[in-house]
Formats: sequence, structure tokens, C-alpha cells
Amino acid sequence: MSLKFHLPDEVNCNNEKFRVFITKEQIDERLAQLGTQLDKKFEGKRPIFIGVLNGAFIFLADIMRHVSIDCEVDFMKLSSYGDEKVSSGQVTELKHVDANLEGRHVILVEDIVDTGLSINFLVKRVKEMNPASVSVLTLLHKKDATRHDVQLDYVGFEIPDAFVLGYGLDYAQEGRNLAQIYVIESHE
Repeated sequence: MSLKFHLPDEVNCNNEKFRVFITKEQIDERLAQLGTQLDKKFEGKRPIFIGVLNGAFIFLADIMRHVSIDCEVDFMKLSSYGDEKVSSGQVTELKHVDANLEGRHVILVEDIVDTGLSINFLVKRVKEMNPASVSVLTLLHKKDATRHDVQLDYVGFEIPDAFVLGYGLDYAQEGRNLAQIYVIESHE
């Protein structure tokens, strides 16, 4: 039995039109490359991957299938967007990590880094727990939108400062189930 993926060429979400931006094949290829890099870097270290909910859940699940190292998984949940397309500028921690991170190699897994506000908050918060190391893995990075100094160790794709949807990313909680990444059509 094979999985059926939702792969339309265009989607309408909250009265906005989106077109394919990064295909499922491109995502799969990049995840295989990232998995190889993570295997080499963390061999014998038993890292803990911490997914940032809700957006990173699909990326985290897929990257886990591309690593062969012994590892663990946990989650944190932040909020800075609500149902909007633009960050509120305030980060709220809605779910704390359950694992003890002291002395652990932590890999923070984000769906997207744009302004850098959330990832800076997260790195600072995790470092308070005295881990052996903290690495950041993000599927997408909007380099032109980044306003805070961020250290990104693994980046799937650098993208322009445009609103994207799919592969876990949402617009007012819709569109997460799309198996590709879509960009809003108003982006030139």
C-alpha cells in the first residue's frame, strides 16, 4: 500500500491563490541530503530532535525517516502568528519540552525562520536547560526577512520574503496537509 499525497498545482486558501513553489520531489531530495549530514555530525551522540509545533510536525516526521542515528523526539509549541500572515512580534511558549535536556545534544526543528524572533526565543530557552549543544534545523529560511541575529546550522531551502503554505505550514490553520510548498500568487 502506498501513501496518497495531496499535490494540486494550485490551491485557494482563505480567499488567496497559491501556486507550487517547492515540489514534493525537491523536498524529498533535500531531506535525504540533510539526513546524511545529521548522521555524520551526530553519530554516537544520541541527539534529541525538538519539533516546534504546529508547523514543523510533518518536516520532523520526514527528517526522522532520513536519519539512521539513535535519537529521541520531543516537542515545544510557540505562538507568534495567530491566524495572520505576519508575526505579531510577541512569542508565547504554549507547550514546554518534557525531556530533561541537561547534557544532551539538542536539534531544534523549525518549519520556517523568517524574522528570527521565534528561533532566538527558542534557542535562549533551551540553553537555559544546560544542553551539551544546540543546533537549529529549519526547512525554510526567509533570509531577506530576518531581522534578528540567528545561527542556522541546517537549512533546507532559502526562499524569498513571500507567504508560503503547505507541508505543515498553514494560513489560519488551513493548508498544512498539502504535500508540497506553495507560494501566494501575489508574490512577484
